[in-house]
Amino acid sequence: MAAYGLYTHIASNKFRSMLLLAGLFVLVYVMVYAAALIAEVMIDSGRSADTYLAAAGRDLVKDFPLATGAAALWIVIAYFFHQSIVDAVTGGEDVTRQQQPRLYNLLENLCISRGIPMPKLKLIDSDALNAYATGLNRRQYAVTVTTGLLKALDDQEIEAVLGHELTHIRNGDVQLMVIAVIIAGAVGFFAELFFRSFTNFGWGYGRGRSWSSSSSSSDRDNRGSGGGAVIVIIIAAALIGLAWLLSQVVRLALSRSRELLADAGSVELTKNPDAMISALRKIENRGELPGATSAVMELCVDNPREGFADLFATHPSVDSRVRALVKFAGGHDPGPLALPSDMEPDDRPQPPAPGQGPSGPWGDANDSDGDAGGASRGPSQDASQEPAQGPWGRHVGPWGTSG
Repeated sequence: MAAYGLYTHIASNKFRSMLLLAGLFVLVYVMVYAAALIAEVMIDSGRSADTYLAAAGRDLVKDFPLATGAAALWIVIAYFFHQSIVDAVTGGEDVTRQQQPRLYNLLENLCISRGIPMPKLKLIDSDALNAYATGLNRRQYAVTVTTGLLKALDDQEIEAVLGHELTHIRNGDVQLMVIAVIIAGAVGFFAELFFRSFTNFGWGYGRGRSWSSSSSSSDRDNRGSGGGAVIVIIIAAALIGLAWLLSQVVRLALSRSRELLADAGSVELTKNPDAMISALRKIENRGELPGATSAVMELCVDNPREGFADLFATHPSVDSRVRALVKFAGGHDPGPLALPSDMEPDDRPQPPAPGQGPSGPWGDANDSDGDAGGASRGPSQDASQEPAQGPWGRHVGPWGTSG
């Protein structure tokens, strides 16, 4: 699908995402086929590889409704409980207008100005600078921010971040990301389950019982059937590993372009590209949520976890996102921004110590006597015994003693 503007990019992205999600369902069936291969070897290790492959295909057809139902049940469970799971991981709690009037009013005003339904508002007690949106329908939509974000960003920057998350909701990104994470999590769970079962039971079973007993029958049978079982086990392990790897790649690919669209949507909502840019610069590399899983971090405004050579990074870099905003939205990049919390105590400006302040023509401005003319006195003079003197002192001039 060709894309020529923001809205067509959104539609094209949704179309590609749906195809990717359909691919994730295919991965579930691949996992079932791999499991059938392992099961056939467990049942009888004395057949050829072709026989195993054909038998596993029949098992897949027979178990297809069961696999589909299991995947659907997994999605239903996640549909109703995903928010509770995310909140348990991050510590997010619902807040009201009375508890957070500043944050609540910013979100409410932004929703009213654009006719967007008001999502729930949640807060995480963390110094990290980040935010994310969750939910699969209007009743579930929620925007979660950290207390660190509220302290570090001004109202315009917070509004830009809220606009970013509202764009994720409006564009349907949240639903697709949650579903992708759910299915990818299922694939990862079953992959680990199969590998653990195979390591703890299957490999020992095949090596200790079936293959040894078949080899005791005759060397010829061992060469023919045992080799087929080994080949099938290798194929099953490769399919499970490939399914897991592809599920991770698909899950990560869903988020990268969405962040650029959400940044653009925030500018469209707020009409303030500079606020979005400065918010990204402040959030940059400060968004790691303690205890959060990689799946939760993929929902956030920024995920500081980087992948190998940026291939598996879940978000575009802040530099690339800022460049896009500067190029297409006319914003100004201030460069990386330092926050007061980033400075070491020794690096923070300290007040001058007494006697070390700047000196003027009449001496030290911080003289302990509190006398601007104190520095003009000689070392043997005592302020308590001599009256205050002018800048020319009491020395003898060409016309006699002054003062």
